[in-house]
Amino acid sequence: MDFEWIAIALGDVAWISLAFMLGFLARLINLPPLVGFLATGFLLNYLGIASGEMLQKLADLGITLLLFTVGLKLNIRVLIKPQVWSVTILHIATVVAIFGVIIFALSLMKVSLFSGVDLKTSLVIAFALSFSSTVFVIKSLEEKGEMNSMHGRIAIGILVMQDLAAVIFLAASTGKIPSPWALLLFLLIPARPFLHYLLKKTGHGELMILYGLVLALGGAELFELGGVKDDLGAIIMGVLISTHPKSKEMAKSMLGFKDLFLVGFFLSIGLSGELSFEALIIGLLLVPLIFLKSALFFALMTRFKLRSRTSLLASINLTNYSEFGLIVAAIGVANGWLDGAWLVVIAIALSISFVVASPINRLDDRIYNRFKSLWMKFQKKERLPDDILLDTLGATIAIFGMGRVGSGAYDRMREFHGDTVVGIDFDTELVKNHQSKGRNILHGDPSDSDFWDKIKQDNNIDLVMLALPNIQSNLDALAQLQKISFKGRIAATARYRDEEKQLQQSGATAVFNIYTEAGTGFSDHVEANNPIK
Repeated sequence: MDFEWIAIALGDVAWISLAFMLGFLARLINLPPLVGFLATGFLLNYLGIASGEMLQKLADLGITLLLFTVGLKLNIRVLIKPQVWSVTILHIATVVAIFGVIIFALSLMKVSLFSGVDLKTSLVIAFALSFSSTVFVIKSLEEKGEMNSMHGRIAIGILVMQDLAAVIFLAASTGKIPSPWALLLFLLIPARPFLHYLLKKTGHGELMILYGLVLALGGAELFELGGVKDDLGAIIMGVLISTHPKSKEMAKSMLGFKDLFLVGFFLSIGLSGELSFEALIIGLLLVPLIFLKSALFFALMTRFKLRSRTSLLASINLTNYSEFGLIVAAIGVANGWLDGAWLVVIAIALSISFVVASPINRLDDRIYNRFKSLWMKFQKKERLPDDILLDTLGATIAIFGMGRVGSGAYDRMREFHGDTVVGIDFDTELVKNHQSKGRNILHGDPSDSDFWDKIKQDNNIDLVMLALPNIQSNLDALAQLQKISFKGRIAATARYRDEEKQLQQSGATAVFNIYTEAGTGFSDHVEANNPIK
């Protein structure tokens, strides 16, 4: 037996246990567990403990799987919209210019650590600080069930464009030129039907998860062999199968694996360099600049005809620093452009930006509602077709969430009540699919206070059915219904018994437990169609 590997495993198990405890404490004070994971890394760093081999492998695998799942949910049509690519390019250029000038000015003033930093180095640091965290934003959107909302898709599109900019920078700064064999990677495009065929045949269990791992890791390895950044390979493989009907199922199946491996990534951030009081102070001073980034995002998005609410919520999601900033800084250190202490500074700024951004993300709708008159001043009269406030057209029954449960509920209620039923979902592609089948489905966000204000002014709805993807989405919609003093009936779906109690306390008049009621419905169906004699 290899006792060296046992020692490595035991050491990493101890770190993971500590990560669990601090992550649990973070959750108790309403912060995301990843804040506790980051704190674990810094604590271990302070204690002089170095990153283990197993931990580093977990970190690398977590990032690869994260980027693959981003690709699975990526809509190329979103990326090519001006409000995504133009906003990203203008934002990066402006942030690099402003932050670069600030850092260079501090260098001229002989401020400690900034001393000796020339203009080129200042711009590299500014570039590292221009990104927002893909990990943080996706985790936040997933927890709130807003991945497919308008502001969620805009934020993810901008993140992907930023990631592509980082990949281009990494390739250029390392002087790494793709090999001639990289041209063979274009063969993946005609191979797409075969990849779809394999996905169709994998079923719904462990084989699908294994196929996802093969695509993510295999794609990363193929691109690395071709002299192209492996992260780009993971994204591309996800994009190639993103249009398959089972892509969302695969993303959900791999969610637990991705979250587990990302723990290693968050721990590795805190272990990235030696802590010092000077690095802590400078990292703290960089944190307020995230609000400058956010204000610039908001200004640009509203200029590109997005609603003030969409612009604000997307901007709030992007109010943080990015793990890609650490990668850019690491390249700068490797090339001798930056002092190694900058890695620690950016890691500290990144971690604290997460702590600051977490409560702001949870309160995004409240922030919009509290200062709505201010945000509306920036909204242009002309708006994009996908971001126009919906009208329920006199419907009396509204079903929010048109997944499998919502679709079944819509069809059944339409049998009983006819065309007075309307379905609402914030997934544009799903809405178009339902509309092509003749269903009266509208594109909208159930947490959108502007929509509920419109309902309050012209209220024909007397029954709201919430079939949203998670408990938080249902609770957000219930909060909006309470705000407008909705007098009708409210039915909501739940998966667990503790969720039933939460929904009832938040105003739901009826709660349907999907798992419990499915068994009852199955039995009723059998008795109705094939009773026991």
